Amino acid sequence: MYLTYYGFTEKPFQLKPDPSFFFASQGHKRAAAYLEYGLSQEDGFIIITGEVGAGKTTLMRYLFQKLKRERVVAAQLVSTRLDPDDALRMVAAAFGLPYENLSKAALLLELEKFMRKCECEGTRALLVVDEAQNLLPQTLEELRMLSNFQSENRPLLQTFLLGQPEFRKTLLGNQMQQLRQRVIATYHLGPMDQAETRAYIEHRLQKAGWSGNPVLQDDIFEVIHNFSAGIPRKINLFFDRLLIMGCLEELQSLGKAEANEVILDMQKEFDLAVFSE
Repeated sequence: MYLTYYGFTEKPFQLKPDPSFFFASQGHKRAAAYLEYGLSQEDGFIIITGEVGAGKTTLMRYLFQKLKRERVVAAQLVSTRLDPDDALRMVAAAFGLPYENLSKAALLLELEKFMRKCECEGTRALLVVDEAQNLLPQTLEELRMLSNFQSENRPLLQTFLLGQPEFRKTLLGNQMQQLRQRVIATYHLGPMDQAETRAYIEHRLQKAGWSGNPVLQDDIFEVIHNFSAGIPRKINLFFDRLLIMGCLEELQSLGKAEANEVILDMQKEFDLAVFSE
């Protein structure tokens, strides 16, 4: 609807993670640096945590694009509410290996054979586990055991764990001591400040072909930052609604008044949803 009205070439504030819209805030640049450092070490676990919607998955997909130019075979595990055996099956499936009706021993043999094949071909196996806060301690231990597959000088598998802040508490548990000893770097991806929130909005608009219409008044950015707390997904959700309203009311300029109107509408919808429950 508003794409044609404002002349955008694509939707600037979609909710799905899109690496082509990656914005390198200070926090995201540091998180990317930790991930790239981890890759260079070819060892251990790298852990990135952040609030829901902080941009962890977008960051990882951005890194995946860069990995296509390197000799890394990467697989992503998203469904993490799994018991240990199911987790192994999902890992095998993520790497394109057979997994149906295989015993645990057979799964481990398939995975080891695959990792050694990667090594012989001069590639490295990388497993990325998203939503790691949902992993059972026993499942985490099973993933740690995969790092025991070794060549002469390094592990055959490297693992990145992405999770919400509560995952850090899981790592402090008594059962996690061996895993903690394998962690070579960890970083918490925090929210963006107000200046970065503005730069993020303008970045996404420009990527979508923004030519200055609508005009964004300076006072709008403080309102958006306060509402979203600097979380990218909340900014996307809010600004998409703002552009819909701007299109419906045929506005070429958006400011504090329009932002507050959208906030009120969203709060009313939330209150109605809670009441209906």
